[in-house]
Amino acid sequence: MTPTDPVPRTDPAARPADVTTSAGRPRAGARPPAVLLLPAAVAAVFALLPLGYLAVRSLERGPAFAWDVVADERTAQLLGRSLALAAVVVMACLLLGVSLAWLTVRTDLPGARAWSVLVTLPLAVPSYVAAFAWLSAFPDLEGFAGAAIALTLVSFPYVYLPVTAALRGTDPAQEEVSRSLGHGPLTTFLRVTLPQLRPAAAGGSVLVALYVLSDFGAVSLMRYDTFTRGIYTSYRASFDRTPAAALSIVLVVMTIALVAAEARTRGRAGHARTGTGTARPAVPAALGRWRTPALAWCGAVTAISVLTPLATLGYWLAVGNSATWDPGSLLDTAGTTLAVAAAGAALTTLLALPVGVIAARHRGRTATLLEQSAYAGHALPGITVALSLVFFAVRYAEPIYQELPLLVCAYAVLFLPVAVAGTRAAVLQSPPVLEDLARSLGRSPLRVLREVTVPLAAPGVAAGAALTFVVCMKELPATLLLRPTGMDTLATRLWTETGTGSFAAAAPYAAALILLAAIPSYLLGRHRT
Repeated sequence: MTPTDPVPRTDPAARPADVTTSAGRPRAGARPPAVLLLPAAVAAVFALLPLGYLAVRSLERGPAFAWDVVADERTAQLLGRSLALAAVVVMACLLLGVSLAWLTVRTDLPGARAWSVLVTLPLAVPSYVAAFAWLSAFPDLEGFAGAAIALTLVSFPYVYLPVTAALRGTDPAQEEVSRSLGHGPLTTFLRVTLPQLRPAAAGGSVLVALYVLSDFGAVSLMRYDTFTRGIYTSYRASFDRTPAAALSIVLVVMTIALVAAEARTRGRAGHARTGTGTARPAVPAALGRWRTPALAWCGAVTAISVLTPLATLGYWLAVGNSATWDPGSLLDTAGTTLAVAAAGAALTTLLALPVGVIAARHRGRTATLLEQSAYAGHALPGITVALSLVFFAVRYAEPIYQELPLLVCAYAVLFLPVAVAGTRAAVLQSPPVLEDLARSLGRSPLRVLREVTVPLAAPGVAAGAALTFVVCMKELPATLLLRPTGMDTLATRLWTETGTGSFAAAAPYAAALILLAAIPSYLLGRHRT
């Protein structure tokens, strides 16, 4: 070391127990620094707020009454129906998401860049719009099949996007070694590529499962009873909130179990590239005679998931007699929707950043607890989260009751996992050795976070923020309950018109909602290409 070389200083944040290994795996004794731990704890408490409400409500009439509700045969039926729907939708989304990601990233598929954008557009279609479109085209499509189809076609991009990012960030050298040893493309994909995609696919699958468990619009229109519909019915049927709160507790337990299973599936494998230089792009696999079936597969998925709801809306706009909508009102409602969704996405991303970094870089009970806490509110129905925030605001924060900040907070509670998943995946893809080097040069944990971790993960964090923005625009139950008096979003106007049977009057708001949500979805698709 020459006199001009910087001398590493002893820093508590740079102890061996507090850094990750060069392979990207956090050491078993790693402890998050205070600069991450404190804001992550705030985010966790924020996400757990609805649980406090549920605990108070569910125990109002004593533990015995709550247990009777949970142990009831009807609850068991709702549990089985909800889990069956989630399982089918997750499997279908894995099939769609992984296959489309591989075709658009690792093959010579014609127009791969355009297909990458098109297959992200279903993110712009709310589940209740998709359900309405399918019911309009096929009136007999109700129940389990209808709900599964509608939810699959709007949620498979949650798997496609992280798997695409993983495919682009993975060094193809291992696949090339496998092929040089005589293994065919299918064997190489199953034994080499697929294990590397497991964390991304597992994270996307959890988001899909939680989305299905918390969905209200599609299952209501399809008349398929799940926990969300059962909770809503319980709230509407009586002033007694105890049964609905007890059912919501079951949803929370299911959420924790899903997140724990995903963490176990993710395992301890690192996913950051450890070599020097830039990543060498993979040589596209030649489709050969499979090119036409691959194009047909991409075209069919796009047509079914995007063109069907658009065609339905076009029909109602063209032939409906009740479409006497006011363009000025539509523009005002669209502007309000954009502003509220942007505020929700900003707060959610801010809360998710420390949680995502801890989940990617640290391992232990604290990191696991913080990550699982962030997922607590996502499986809760929007109506439950909304009522819990009303309960809190009336007692402790009356100035924000029935005001915009309360609605923005509801978005953050509901969609925190969306931003956490994007942040965690982005941090996992960035080499932790650069953070270790910055610490060895005496940088404080805050400077390392600001100058190294966040810049490297910025594209993934931005993608998570865009996803959050989209789902905030589409959120319905919490918006209906928490919106300030006189304020409407596109989702609430759409639901109001649909509830009165004015499908043609609802069509302009549905079309505007899809169009606005399609913009960030399009940008997400371009970001992945």
